[in-house]
Amino acid sequence: MEDIVVEKTTLCPSARPESEDSVVFGIISGTVVEPRVGYLKQPLPITDELIAKASPITPAEIFRTAAPCATKGCQHFDGQDCRLAMRIVEKLPAIVEELPPCSIRRDCRWWQQEGKAACMRCPQVITDNYNGSELAVKVATPTSD
Repeated sequence: MEDIVVEKTTLCPSARPESEDSVVFGIISGTVVEPRVGYLKQPLPITDELIAKASPITPAEIFRTAAPCATKGCQHFDGQDCRLAMRIVEKLPAIVEELPPCSIRRDCRWWQQEGKAACMRCPQVITDNYNGSELAVKVATPTSD
């Protein structure tokens, strides 16, 4: 009997929309002061048509996207862990009481590394947040450790 190898892809839930093989898994809603991610039932591949729908703002202001984790190619990766996920758990408050209905959870780097604590904070993470609080900016900055 031959062993079947299933390749597992670990996804970064804070990937740029232009990343290769990126998918949309959430839509930003809420307010400028308190933005929130609304999770899609199924991730959608990034297409030119989807990007055009975001115009005139950047896709990362309205979509939460995931793509294969870049590991050593990412400024937040320390060789073993995602430091962004660590800072989110350490510094941001939990904003939900139950796990959000996330379609990428089983493959998510933050979930695999930080578990439920990351998911309880994830709905407040916006990739391109030009009105982010001082705390949000500090958490997102790789040198803030």
